[in-house]
Amino acid sequence: MRKFLLYISFGILVITTATSCNRELRRIEKSNDVEKKLAFADRMYAKKKYQMAQTLYEELIPVYKGTEKFDSLYYRYAYCSYYLKDYTQAGFHFKNYIDAFPSSPRAVEIDYMQAYCYYKLSPKVSLDQASTSKAIAAMQTFVNNYPQAPKVAEANMVIELCRKKLEKKEFNTAELYYNLGHFKAAGVSFTNLMRNYPDSEISDSYKYMAIKSYYLYAKNSIFEKQRDRFETVLSEYLEFNERYPKSKFHDDAEKFYTLAKNNLKTLENEQIKEKSNQ
Repeated sequence: MRKFLLYISFGILVITTATSCNRELRRIEKSNDVEKKLAFADRMYAKKKYQMAQTLYEELIPVYKGTEKFDSLYYRYAYCSYYLKDYTQAGFHFKNYIDAFPSSPRAVEIDYMQAYCYYKLSPKVSLDQASTSKAIAAMQTFVNNYPQAPKVAEANMVIELCRKKLEKKEFNTAELYYNLGHFKAAGVSFTNLMRNYPDSEISDSYKYMAIKSYYLYAKNSIFEKQRDRFETVLSEYLEFNERYPKSKFHDDAEKFYTLAKNNLKTLENEQIKEKSNQ
């Protein structure tokens, strides 16, 4: 019962405080004193009441633009969108800040935040990854422009996380092609995965799946196309063997190499028989 009363009291306090702030906001909005408006906006920002602060900053932007106070005002205004989780708008304002104040001591921080907004917009793996690719490009530009910045380590970590997401997205596509029996598309996709992410811990598995896919593609092809396609399996295996001599997939990959060689021999024997019967 006592705990319940505490919850009730706290709820009443929150409602009372919010009502009081809203009343003061409405009063400040009606005022023609821009200095009071700015001071109130800064106070709301400090209290993390970003929606209120944003409302006033937005009204004050045309008033203070071109003045000494505009730098700090627009800096906080941009962060209001970020803290309100409107990352598209925040990224837009961070970019505008850099354009307006390229020599500001805050420029490096804001340049990082602009790139970080793309990362925050990066969706789950199954969705379009345009924002993920933009995050990688923006973070790489940040690292190149400010190699000594304190945020470089975090920027590199974001790049790595984004690359892993793109890798997973490409893997899911390749795996889907394989499961649907589209073996040529699967082979190409797994090969691209290995080439796009050569430093991946499982890049050898991508090459192995490419071999397997190309073998099944050859096996299911019409007679006239099989020779070239089985030869592709051989060349893929030889590249795998050279690149990953100690891979745990070595023995399985070698089985498809042997199967492809045997199929080529069978094709040669059949061609010899055809010629001898002519």
